[in-house]
Amino acid sequence: MAEVLAVCTVHELLPDRGVGVTAIDKRPVGKALRVRKLGVHGDVQADRRHHGGEDQAVYAYAQEDADWFESELGRAIPPGLFGENLRTAGVDVSGAVIGERWLVGGRTLLEVTSPRNPCGTFARRMGMPDWVRRFADHGAPGTYFRVVRSGDVRAGDEIEVVDRPEHGVTIGGWFRRADPDDAQALVDAHAAGVIRLQPGLLRHVEKALGDAAALG
Repeated sequence: MAEVLAVCTVHELLPDRGVGVTAIDKRPVGKALRVRKLGVHGDVQADRRHHGGEDQAVYAYAQEDADWFESELGRAIPPGLFGENLRTAGVDVSGAVIGERWLVGGRTLLEVTSPRNPCGTFARRMGMPDWVRRFADHGAPGTYFRVVRSGDVRAGDEIEVVDRPEHGVTIGGWFRRADPDDAQALVDAHAAGVIRLQPGLLRHVEKALGDAAALG
């Protein structure tokens, strides 16, 4: 069964030389929390310019990918260490199709919007100067969601994929390689109203198409 292993919110704001303060220090809570348009109740989005907002309201990361990093790094990757709100099991988070919808706990409806792009704050959190490259090389960035229908979320909730767009472009696939054919598929689905691309992702998609056109 695909399920939520942990729901995480900010433990404390930490100083960060890149953005002033960061809310990346998230830890599991032992109760149900309401998820609304701007995210999980009690959570904080300290750097709204690069994270957060309605199109990046919730971030999920898979236990299966955390296990890979535990083996690779020789250290524990507990829920929340990567700044995720949801640690999941049994569902391919980075294999999610952009625009697909998850029903969590039979109540909360989330829509896949964009991959997480690693940054300097994340590298400082991990204490590894080469972390951005290492995280990117693995190709499993986890995914952001917008909240389509609010509801309570708790550890143990079942995750059901209830809608998957036919364009087939996945979070991990786009993250690893911004392929022009995939970009065209996303633009076409967006124009047809099948999906609603997050503005930042739409800019990247349009850039991929522009770069491909320039190369002939």
